[in-house]
This record gives sequence, C-alpha cells and structure tokens, in this order.
Amino acid sequence: MNILLIGGGGREHALAWKMAQSSQVESIRVVPGNPGIAELPKCKCVALDLNDLNKVADYAEEHSIDLTVVGPEATLVAGIADVFRSRGLPIFGPNKNAAELEGSKAFSKNLMQKYHIPTAAFKVCTDIDSAKAFVEEQGAPIVVKADGLAAGKGVVVATTKEEAMAAIDEMMADHKFGEAGARVVLEEFMEGEEASLLAFTDGKIVVPMVASQDHKRVYDGDKGPNTGGMGAYAPAPVMTEALRIKAEETILKPVIAALNKEGRTYCGCLYAGLMIKGDSVRVVEFNCRFGDPETQVVLPLLDSDLVEIMLACATGTLDASMVKWKNQATVCVVMASGGYPASYENGKVITGLKEAGGMENVVVFHAGTKAVGNDVVTAGGRVLGVTATAKDIKSAKNFAYAAVEKIHFDKAHYRKDIAWRALNR
Repeated sequence: MNILLIGGGGREHALAWKMAQSSQVESIRVVPGNPGIAELPKCKCVALDLNDLNKVADYAEEHSIDLTVVGPEATLVAGIADVFRSRGLPIFGPNKNAAELEGSKAFSKNLMQKYHIPTAAFKVCTDIDSAKAFVEEQGAPIVVKADGLAAGKGVVVATTKEEAMAAIDEMMADHKFGEAGARVVLEEFMEGEEASLLAFTDGKIVVPMVASQDHKRVYDGDKGPNTGGMGAYAPAPVMTEALRIKAEETILKPVIAALNKEGRTYCGCLYAGLMIKGDSVRVVEFNCRFGDPETQVVLPLLDSDLVEIMLACATGTLDASMVKWKNQATVCVVMASGGYPASYENGKVITGLKEAGGMENVVVFHAGTKAVGNDVVTAGGRVLGVTATAKDIKSAKNFAYAAVEKIHFDKAHYRKDIAWRALNR
C-alpha cells in the first residue's frame, strides 16, 4: 500500500512512525513532513501547496495512493476529505461539514445541547457588549473561547471578571485570532480533572482508544498560559473503566449519531476532551483529528496494525476486534523554545538527538524542527516530543527524562513534572 500523510508536526511523526510498522505499507509520502519523519523507513517528505486541495488529490491519483491520512484540523475544516471522496480516493478524516465539530465551538455546543450530550452551560456571543454583559451577570471563574480554530490557544480560563473582559477584548476587538475570534463562546467553569479520549470511527461504529492526559500550561504545577500541550501520558488513571464506558455511551456514540441525524457522516479520529469529577463526565471540547501530544503517547500502546484500522474507517468496515492495546504506559515530554507560547527565536542547533533516540523504549518525535545543512535546528514553539514506553507511568517518565537530558539547544524549556497527577494518586 502507498500512503499519503498530511502534516509536519509531532502528531504526524507519531502517525508515520506507527504506520511504517505495518507490513502492508510500501511507501508513505508526507506533506510537508519534517527531519524526523524523513529518517523513518518507507517515508519520503514532499512539498505540496495544501491550499490547493485539488492539486493534492491530483498527486494522490498520480502516485497510486491507497489511503490518505490527514493530521491537521485546518486541512480537514477546509474540506480536503470532500475533494478526495468526490474522486473515489479513500481518506481517513471527516468531511468539511462533520469537521465543523472542531471548526466552530458554537456549532459544537449547540449540537450537544440539542442532543443532550453532557457539557458546560454556555452562551454564544457575536458582539463585545453582549459578551461583557454576560460576564457581568455570571461572574468568574468563567471560560472564554474563540469560536474558530486558534491552534489550541483560543481558550482563556478567566479567574476574575477583569481577565474575562481582557480576553474578550483580545479576541473580538484586537482580533488576536483573526476571524476565529469574531464570535466567542462563554462557558461555565467546570471543576475536575481533564482527560482526552480519542476514538476510531467509520461513521457507524465507534472504538475508543486508551485515555490520555496532556499538560496544557507552560510551567510546572500547571502554572502560566495555555500552550498546545507541554507533554502527555497514557493511560490516564483518572479515566477508570467504568468512566470510559460511561463516556463511550453518553458522549462518543451519541455525538456520532447526532452528526448522522444532521446529515454529517463522521469518519476518522474523534477527539473528546473530557472533564471528570467523581462519577460525572462532561465534554470540554471535541476535535476532529488526533490530538497533539496525545497521539505520541496513545499510538505506542496500540497493539494492532494502524493502517488496517484507518482503512476500515475510510471504507465503512470498522470492527472493534481490530483494535488491541498493550498493557504498558507511555510518557511524552515536550521540549519547547524559550519564550513559548509567546515570542521565541528559531534556528537553534539541536544536539543529542541520536543519543536520545538510540535509548531502548524511547522515540524522539519532531514537532518544530528543520534541516539546515547537516544540522537539525529549531523551527517552532514546540520543538520535540521525547517519548518513552515502559511497564508503568513512573518507569516511562524516568526513561523520558533520561532521554531529555541528552538533548540540548539554546534556551530549551520543558516541564519537569509531566504525569504528576498519575503519580500522585
């Protein structure tokens, strides 16, 4: 089989790494890919204009691609799956109308309200005055979300009314997130512990993956601003078997059924960000693709052929028996550029990648890197996802941090407490 993979971050490196292990796969072409992906067996990085989706489909036809897998949400929201399906090209990822589940938080919240899927109380606001009036009325803490895509950074958990007002101004007056902030969703603050539950679906069958937990805040102890994720681990012990079944029955299956009723068939990876408190599970957000860095900790635990599962999703033949898991644990530590998620410098030379990647049970996933001559340099906020798999969370964490110690670049920043919640239990 020939695979086309869209994306060039840590999530796509993890997807390529896992797909390359399939005996069915001959080649994986990755658009645009990254230096870590370029070193994988069977993988080749390709430059294509992802703004021209017809050209991408032309490329798939010309190179006899058997399955296309889409990493980034923006490409799915733009409608790549519609273009491919209209030509009879198998693709793993939802159509544009189903990807609105992530593309618009207002759509997502209204859908959950209509179909009684548990989530926080909310209000959608299209102008600054009504948004601020609602904050005055509700008080704080309150959550302010940009309606559209904002690369994981369009959410502010405001502990005071002043913080909430400032967030509304940033999004709606200063256009910090461009069009994404033209509408905002204001939500009740939910207490509890967050976990991510990803699932494979062909639009009918829903098969959950191992639950994971990422660390959004930039500093230890969950302090500082939200990032795209500073690390993750799996399985997340907060998601007990009973809660996983509850999430599957009250959230995952109902949302796929709700989309079907709305004429939006959803095929691909469904990501549910969940808030857990006691025996209650509520939706924080839905994403229409694999999470980042959750993918980096979930896929090493998959004891099945990922390509076979994805092809089954794309062709409507998914069966729960295809998906099996290892009884192990994985921890991923993100090494970021100093200053992230605010301003940071690129072009810092990275050393120690071979030493860290050569350790047993360790994979270094590239997120924001590029090759310059013989060097690999930083080219993003989140640079690397240093990932280790072991018999339990504690061992995996120790391996991951031992690997981090071998890698160096100027002003590198990483959290020292990834998986602290699991280890505190």
